[in-house]
Amino acid sequence: MNAAFGRAELPAEQREALARARRIQYLWLGILLVTVLAMAAVMGNSQAMKTAWAEDLLSFLPPLAFLIGARVATRTPTSAFPFGFHRAVGVGHLVSGVALAGVGLMLIYDGASSLIMQERPPIGAVSVFGHPVWLGWLMIAVALASCVAPVILGRMKRRLAEQLHDKVLRADADMNRADWMTGAATAAGVAGIGVGWWWADAAAALLISVSITKDGWENVRDAIRDLTDARATTVDNSRPHPIIAQLNAAILQDPKVVAVQTRARDEGHVLHAEVFIQVSEPVVEVAWLEDLRRRSVQMDWRVQDLVIAVTAEPHPDADAAYGGPEQDGPEQAAES
Repeated sequence: MNAAFGRAELPAEQREALARARRIQYLWLGILLVTVLAMAAVMGNSQAMKTAWAEDLLSFLPPLAFLIGARVATRTPTSAFPFGFHRAVGVGHLVSGVALAGVGLMLIYDGASSLIMQERPPIGAVSVFGHPVWLGWLMIAVALASCVAPVILGRMKRRLAEQLHDKVLRADADMNRADWMTGAATAAGVAGIGVGWWWADAAAALLISVSITKDGWENVRDAIRDLTDARATTVDNSRPHPIIAQLNAAILQDPKVVAVQTRARDEGHVLHAEVFIQVSEPVVEVAWLEDLRRRSVQMDWRVQDLVIAVTAEPHPDADAAYGGPEQDGPEQAAES
């Protein structure tokens, strides 16, 4: 197994996390295959079961996107791709999101049509060991059984996504953790048919379809944000990545540096950072710059692709840190 993403060597913790994430995703693909086959065998005419089955088929996309993206990202940069292949993760994120959103919208249409047309799906009986059994019981059993594995694996993937800074794995984990709602809604819809609520099945299908579309939209939104070079954020996209502030603080400790601004973008598992510094001396040595860069990249395995430039003026759009408390950054200066 490769121990690097491009030229970024992985520490032991991340190597183990990557290996474990791969094992979990292969396990999840196997569980999905069994679940899809079981649902296909018992779904009958239930709209909710058909929609849940379609969601499980779509659930193959995120783990496949992770496995393929992580493999491509290990390739070293070339003259044609000097930044490496880290963006393969973002491309996989976008493709899976578009597929989820597109199919989700179609399923919303199907579910709404069933409600409007007041379709009443019949659910018959099957013979189990020579005894007639209402097929709905088998549907409910399969739907509820499908809830267990994704919730457990989702929690495991979430922790690994943090370690690897992998947003595809994080999105997959969030979808897994929400899968219990799909199973519960499917079981409720089938049970509703059993007690005579004709609308319950279509309503459950519509609820599942909305959940699929929501997952797809969130994946598309986050993938486009990263692919269009938005400021690097944490793996859950909740705040700017702390590495930016850490870089600024570390570089500002050098006595020659009076101000620093860092502009970082998410490349996939790693970050590309451009650091702009203003110094107290009119001339600086190349050796000093090289040493400053070396110390900076040693902070974290995710910032190996880092460029430092000495400038006369602060960068207006980068995240800034200043040596003197009396000095204002670009944002404060603009406000005043």
